[in-house]
Formats: sequence, structure tokens, C-alpha cells
Amino acid sequence: MQIKKELHQLSLSIIQDKIASLQLAIKSIEESRNNETKSSAGDKYETGRAMLHMEEEKSRTQLAKTNELKLLLADIDPEASFDKVALGCLVVCTQGKYFISVPIGKVLLNEETYYCISMASPIGLKLRGKKVGEEISMGDKKIKIIDII
Repeated sequence: MQIKKELHQLSLSIIQDKIASLQLAIKSIEESRNNETKSSAGDKYETGRAMLHMEEEKSRTQLAKTNELKLLLADIDPEASFDKVALGCLVVCTQGKYFISVPIGKVLLNEETYYCISMASPIGLKLRGKKVGEEISMGDKKIKIIDII
């Protein structure tokens, strides 16, 4: 269970760092937009403002999605135990260790590699509801579930 707590905390930290980075980017874009002065070449000014607006919207969309991931993580109880693959479990397989949570990807913890994936990922969908000893196929690979924590 301790490893799940650590993976949960690491995931939360990564998400919070991404939120802080996106908030900083949005603030920087807003400052750039507000500091832009209208030049004699009006089209150039308008193009610059439009590009800043598009960048800001993109960053705001990413921020909203990242905040949703933070809320999803907050709902996960790292102390919960499972008899089949579900949101919040750590699945130890012959081909890797998967923390079913949010789509962060590969993380290194205590010199071990883990994959933080969502239930909606291709492997998450195949693992959903499976039990220890069952196998899934990913391409031409067979992946056996060794443990569910």
C-alpha cells in the first residue's frame, strides 16, 4: 500500500506543477497582450493580439483539463484494496507496473518504473475488471496480471 501512496503523491505533485506552469504561462500571455502597443502597421498588431489570444485559450483549456485530473486524483483512495482492476489500483504485470489513475505516463519512483495511466487508455480499457492470473493481449504481446494492489 505504501507504494500506492507514494505514486498517488507523486502524481498529485506532477499535476500541481503542471497547473502552476500553465497559470504562469497564462499570466505571461496576459501581460504580453496588455503591454502590446498599437503600431503604425495595424495588421501586424492585430495578428500579434490574435496569436496571443489563441495561445491564451489553448493554455486555459489545458489548465481546465489539468484541474479535472487533479479532482480525479483527489477522489482516489491510495489505501483502498482491489480484487480486480479498477480506478486507483496498482497492477503488476509481466510487462510493467500500471497505476490506474490519471494519464501522466512513465514515472520513476524508488528506482522502479511505473506507468500512470487512465482507465480510458488502450491498456487501461483491456485491464478493466481483470483479476490476478488473467491475461490481455496488446498487439502481439501477452500480458499477464501478477498482482493487483
